[in-house]
Amino acid sequence: MGLDISERVRSVPPSGIRRFFELAEERDDVISLGVGEPDFSAPWAARDAAIDSLERGRTSYTSNRGLLELRQAISGHVEDRYDLGYDADEEILVTTGVSEAVDATLRALVDPGDTVAVVEPAYISYVPGVIFAGGEPLRVPTREADEFKLTYEALESAGAADADLLMLCYPNNPTGAVMTGEELEPVAEFCREHDIGVLSDEIYAELQYENEHTSIATLPGMRERTVVFNGFSKAYAMTGLRLGYAMAPPEVTTAINRVHQYGMLSAPTTAQYAALEALRSCDDEVEAMVDEYDRRRRFVLSRFDEMGIDCFRARGAFYVFPEVPTDESAEAFAEGLLREEGVAMVPGDAFGDGGEGHLRVSYATGLDDLREAMARFEAYISD
Repeated sequence: MGLDISERVRSVPPSGIRRFFELAEERDDVISLGVGEPDFSAPWAARDAAIDSLERGRTSYTSNRGLLELRQAISGHVEDRYDLGYDADEEILVTTGVSEAVDATLRALVDPGDTVAVVEPAYISYVPGVIFAGGEPLRVPTREADEFKLTYEALESAGAADADLLMLCYPNNPTGAVMTGEELEPVAEFCREHDIGVLSDEIYAELQYENEHTSIATLPGMRERTVVFNGFSKAYAMTGLRLGYAMAPPEVTTAINRVHQYGMLSAPTTAQYAALEALRSCDDEVEAMVDEYDRRRRFVLSRFDEMGIDCFRARGAFYVFPEVPTDESAEAFAEGLLREEGVAMVPGDAFGDGGEGHLRVSYATGLDDLREAMARFEAYISD
């Protein structure tokens, strides 16, 4: 046949999350706690800026790297908020969402046969991204006993000393785990000892409820070996505008941009103007959304506690990761809950083998729906 599917693509299964969305769409009474997307709209000031940019006819390409004004705003934001110092001209690249930033970075840095250690449970695109780039994924499991934090011992046990890169995400999707600077230091030590580069997805940095966010790039000896990803989808509720960014030393940013300019050319112009205004004037709206997420987080954790379901205290993102309260697999339990009670939760093994026996529960939905979903969940396990 003339159009043969590549072995790389054949080896990657369809998204486990997408399958549950499709099942949920077959019913009209489903409460979905499976979507990793804010239920808020983007702040009005950001939307107005997007509208204004269109009215002014700003519909052309921007620089490959993104609007300079936006890169300057990002530079100031990450320095003020996270103590990250990146030059707007040479070290920041605006991308079409963090997903594109991760993909372009993997293709820029990974040669065929290179090993990329992926901390699991992990966002569903990391391992496929490594495979599509020609790399070999090495899964590094984390444990509920450690609150799904990455440890020096976990890296050592998984054989990550031989890895070329380490991919991690804190605050974590799907577990809601966070790591403090003190907890990240042994990870940084491991990477320095074994000369491992780090890809740090920090898209949920703003969504941290009991600690301030620390980027691993701020630790000694780590800035020069780290690519930091962030964006506007989660904290600013701008998922559909598809805007993220990568920050790295100049030669690395240039390499990522080389992939970006051939594959994407530039990020969406309208979204860039919206993001610029979001950074300038939307801190109060972000703070209000974070406060509401925290309220929902505490509610969901308290309800699982009342039901006697083991669920470690997630402190970031907008997910909790309870254990399946029966002897069934996570997939079987999630399908039964959806079929019988109309509540959609994602089985944890969609995020790697380390997620088996757990469910990802998103609280990025209204409190009334959360109350009803928890009541239906309780009814399901009581039958």
